[in-house]
Amino acid sequence: MSPSSAEIRRAVLSQEGDVAALFDELRAGSLDPVGPGVTRDTFGAGEQFGYRVIERVARGLGLEQKYDHAANLFMTLPGRDRGRPRIMMGSHLDSVGNGGNFDGAAGVVAGLVAMGALKALGILPACDVTTMAIRAEESVWFEVSYIGSRSAFGVLPDGALEAKRTDTGRPLAEHMAECGADVDAVRRRVASLSARDIAAWVEVHIEQAPQLIEAGLSVAVGTGVPGNFRYPEINIHGEWAHVGLPRRFRHDAVLAASDFALGLDEIWKAADAAKRPMAFTIGRFYSDAREHALTKVAGLMTLSLDVRAYDKAHLIDLEAQVLALARDIERNRGVRVDLGKRASADVAPSNPQLMHALTEAAGAIGIPTMPLASPASHDTATFTVAGVPSCMLFVRNANGSHNPHEAMEISDFLDTASVLTQWLVGAVHE
Repeated sequence: MSPSSAEIRRAVLSQEGDVAALFDELRAGSLDPVGPGVTRDTFGAGEQFGYRVIERVARGLGLEQKYDHAANLFMTLPGRDRGRPRIMMGSHLDSVGNGGNFDGAAGVVAGLVAMGALKALGILPACDVTTMAIRAEESVWFEVSYIGSRSAFGVLPDGALEAKRTDTGRPLAEHMAECGADVDAVRRRVASLSARDIAAWVEVHIEQAPQLIEAGLSVAVGTGVPGNFRYPEINIHGEWAHVGLPRRFRHDAVLAASDFALGLDEIWKAADAAKRPMAFTIGRFYSDAREHALTKVAGLMTLSLDVRAYDKAHLIDLEAQVLALARDIERNRGVRVDLGKRASADVAPSNPQLMHALTEAAGAIGIPTMPLASPASHDTATFTVAGVPSCMLFVRNANGSHNPHEAMEISDFLDTASVLTQWLVGAVHE
């Protein structure tokens, strides 16, 4: 007999104290040495700490544990028919430097809470249920997207293993090997995951813009993950010159970079006016510290660019506009714009049937939701592009993410975990 919605809700809420203590432990063990936030560095000591904590929790639940060739962790509650496609949940454990405690980790903890509820309710699932703790989601460290999930599906881009970590200067391959990964298998594109073996993937994540705060709701059902293109190191080459040089003789890299930033903002304004959601971010913007001075016209500016959108055709059009903007600036300012290496990720719309099922699950336990397009990239995109029916659930969070002041309330997290569990019970209880 299937448990009632009230019983499912109680099975989740009964874990409140353990959940709060687990998040506190993750925070305390990965505090940034300088700032107020946490640093669980990708393929480093901080991320490794997170895995040791989650391993212990999984052991306490009696789950099977397995690491794959990329050092991703799979924690499984065995089903009655182990040959059937399994249901998967999870997220990542790494953070940006001096970041927040909940970005990523909330999705791993939510998966474990849902599996703990299944056990407490005495449900033996029809298929295996797995929570995956994914490596290296935060691309800030190696400037490569979705390292852990792409490695699991055997689709890590060429050259990724040679990418240097931004703080250590050492290649990804070395860091992976130190954390137990089989780098040769990653290089050969061995796959530990296949879409045909996964019935569904759901990722819980804190919201990264205060849209649930604005709406007064605790949970949202994700409509999709944006695709992106990135140029991590754009160099604008002008001409170093004396501060008194008249304007007509200048090839000013600072003004050219400023034109680029303002031109991108005009592109964004036009997209907003056309109701075509997108975003761009210049995360780095600086002149050459070895040469710049109060009385010099700067001859070099370096910046990074991330552009994201929810429609593939729109993303292609946006990149064409960016390239045209760069060429215009070259002509107008007499500079050279070197875009450098390019990276990208595909647009990943949510599975409509899974969105509906999660919305129905929320309704069954009386938790109102709203649809929400993710403003950020997530490993869910890798699952979607691979052909897995995928969706996200978002938890209300007051202060965004990628900063030390993430403000997820445990009660909101438990609402979201309840929706996940309600859906999961229906999916595995036959």
